[in-house]
Amino acid sequence: MTKRRPAKDPYNIIITGVGGQGNVMASRVLSNMMVRAGFKVTIGETFGMSQRGGSVMSHIRVSPTAVWSPQIPKGTADLIVALEPVEAIRVLADYGNPAVKVLVNLRAIYPVGVITGEDEYPSETDIRETVAALAGEARFLSATDEAIRLGNPILGNIVMIGAVAGLGVLPIDRELFETVIREGMPAAKVKANLRAFAIGETAVA
Repeated sequence: MTKRRPAKDPYNIIITGVGGQGNVMASRVLSNMMVRAGFKVTIGETFGMSQRGGSVMSHIRVSPTAVWSPQIPKGTADLIVALEPVEAIRVLADYGNPAVKVLVNLRAIYPVGVITGEDEYPSETDIRETVAALAGEARFLSATDEAIRLGNPILGNIVMIGAVAGLGVLPIDRELFETVIREGMPAAKVKANLRAFAIGETAVA
């Protein structure tokens, strides 16, 4: 196991997406990994109309010594993991700062307004430029596309957790992930999750 430690205390992580993308599972997996690595972790979650594809956001605060309040103060995120690209922009507007690192899954999920033609969804170029302008470091992944190739689009959330490991900002790795995932799901699903994690880790390493 690597001995890397978060650069700040607390280290503030936001995982954001829309309902149905596995946001909550991703936050639980990452939090469990950090607890097993010896850290104190608090989680706070907010839900929009998640059953209709509304926003879902998890705040994860990691500390080697203390338990912090679950709500991350505005403008103080250290890492944002966005399972949906427009959600990355939404969260950056409130919690971003010049040093924040951002991982963005590029697969769009169109809200009702876009589907009905009332609203316009930004282009991938606009998304990349906006995120890059608001973040200290931004990485973009086709996590859902990779997950579809594995046979299950929901595995995009695990591809993104693998990408977090690949960034090298937290003391997590494949071995720790495997320990957590084997405890939390049926054995038949473990192999696909390990492959998804490895894809994400390699994508940003």
